[in-house]
Amino acid sequence: MKIINFKNMEAREVKEAGAVGVTIRWLISANDGAPNFAMRIFEVEPDGCTPYHQHKWEHEAFILEGKGNLVLEDKTVPLNKGDAVYVPGEENHQFKNASTENLVFLCMVPNKMI
Repeated sequence: MKIINFKNMEAREVKEAGAVGVTIRWLISANDGAPNFAMRIFEVEPDGCTPYHQHKWEHEAFILEGKGNLVLEDKTVPLNKGDAVYVPGEENHQFKNASTENLVFLCMVPNKMI
């Protein structure tokens, strides 16, 4: 079992090409004995974004704070506090901050991708 306040986890800058003003904290992962899923929290600064990318695995996100947009191949979908998001594997996507506050969201992915 693991219980920890997210503020006590190290916030690391996302350095992938295309990421602007994004940090990640790995809350729960295979390193903690979780066999199936990892839970991360992202913080995206105003005017920031995650890389526009795709990968084989699905992921789920939950918007905790702020407003943003989910950019997909054929559309852009607004995101608000309280929204739950499912992104299937192989789908191009990007989270963009659309406010003057940080966009903060939880994101869960399979441990097999790590």
